[in-house]
Amino acid sequence: MKATEGKIGRVFVIRLEDGDKIPDCIEHFAEEKGVTHGQVILVGGIGEGSIVVGPRNSDERPPEPMLLPLDGAHEVAGVGIIAPAEDGKPVLHIHAALGRSGQTMTGCLRPGVKTWVVGEVILYELLGIRATRLKDAETGFALLQI
Repeated sequence: MKATEGKIGRVFVIRLEDGDKIPDCIEHFAEEKGVTHGQVILVGGIGEGSIVVGPRNSDERPPEPMLLPLDGAHEVAGVGIIAPAEDGKPVLHIHAALGRSGQTMTGCLRPGVKTWVVGEVILYELLGIRATRLKDAETGFALLQI
């Protein structure tokens, strides 16, 4: 385990609108506001896209992701962490539980997931954090390096 300590800076409440792309719009907002590190909480609706629900084979490196397409509007509750990539741009890693018609799936929201009607985000800026997302050669993931 590795850790870094910081403090909460600014707090933003963001209303996403119908069709806004996640995580793109949250990353752009963070970049515009100068937020390099943060925590994101998301509630609302997701209308289309795919989520990563695990690797096909847990022992395979790099893992092949399993993608599940979303078939219509889903309720969503998610949490994520923003940290800069090597180029300094903020990158959001967000996992969420999505529900529709009594069924729930949980996974990583990848680029292209779109808000359905509304998404509400609380973004907590984290100050004094020393962490960067670096690509790991073995997994291919952009892992948080502290």
